[in-house]
Amino acid sequence: MASRGVRFLMTYAMTNDASRPTIRILGTHGIPAAYGGFETAAENVAIYLRDRGWRVVVYCQAAGSGEIREDRWNGIERVTIFVSRDGWLGTSAFDWMSIRHALKFRDPCLTFGYNTAVFNILQRVLRVPNVINMDGIEWSRARWGKFRQAILYANERVACVIGDHLIADHPCIEQHLRQRVSPQKITTITYGAHEVTDALADVPRRLGLVPGRYLTLICRPISENSILELVQAFSARRRHHRLLVLGDYTPESDPYHRAVLEAASDEVMFPGAIYAPADVAALRFHSLGYLHGHTVGGTNPSLVEALAAGNPVIAHDNPYNRWVAQDAAIYFHSTLTADDRITELLGSAALRQRLSTASRTRHRSEFTWEHVAGQYESVLAPYVNASHRPPVPERKPA
Repeated sequence: MASRGVRFLMTYAMTNDASRPTIRILGTHGIPAAYGGFETAAENVAIYLRDRGWRVVVYCQAAGSGEIREDRWNGIERVTIFVSRDGWLGTSAFDWMSIRHALKFRDPCLTFGYNTAVFNILQRVLRVPNVINMDGIEWSRARWGKFRQAILYANERVACVIGDHLIADHPCIEQHLRQRVSPQKITTITYGAHEVTDALADVPRRLGLVPGRYLTLICRPISENSILELVQAFSARRRHHRLLVLGDYTPESDPYHRAVLEAASDEVMFPGAIYAPADVAALRFHSLGYLHGHTVGGTNPSLVEALAAGNPVIAHDNPYNRWVAQDAAIYFHSTLTADDRITELLGSAALRQRLSTASRTRHRSEFTWEHVAGQYESVLAPYVNASHRPPVPERKPA
């Protein structure tokens, strides 16, 4: 039995939580982030709101079976739901169970992604506010196949109808959504990244890399990210630099992965996937530049992180990348032009310095977490009972 003092503290905590604005974050694998852009966004938005006096509850997916587990991480509540299935079926089961659990409390929700938006109809029916981050135009990605594309397309249409407010991560995504709903229902909020101004050189050295003598290419190994074209371009001639390509490549089962590996010269490295954020930040910081081949989607977190590290960027020429990187990048549209851009970047210290300065300027103007999470708070605040909102504590400099 709990002591009188412990019971008092528990009662105080419950009362204190009840008086704070509450948001429940759904649709990600959870925090701390160890998976992708949605998880990183959820973590940083949650931390910002926590510091602003909010009560934040984040739903987390875990492999296996067991009862729902509730705990706290850095002052943020976590609800961990165990799912035994992998892939889409596992994610769908997790989303369904998360929504059902969240609806017990009727708190406003922030949902990342629309892949299972049909389940969010429950929030609409029960009049529980739900702000949905609409991600990119996922149904347009050929890698899903016709059946999954059809499911995603249908869920996007459902999300547009039942979401109380929609978040687009890029102006091009907002323009797309405007074909579905009124502009007043959409707010463009990008992804963020923490600025990297220093990092241990031991991280690249452990991989056999010389700081300042290599380029990075960090993305999911799929054809729409132009990896084959970039590897072919880099391997077209001796560079006297290395190209570090991060990601899980399985040539024995994936023909595209096999083609990428076969196209690579001996100056290209494939160490596999590296998930530790500090290690990835160090590899970016000490690289001479970043290659970004994404051709679809909205604001890509990997490109934002390159800007935050002050990387000169060579990016595929499309409206998504043009808006994000602006004058912090030089652009390519084919293997031939990528070869030219790589040669240009490696051969000019002045160009690298100009692009690096532009990267940091662009990041500070649009992609800091303070700016991004502050926009989330502005969107979410109207859905929380203002009478429960305590005075906002003064933020102290880091």
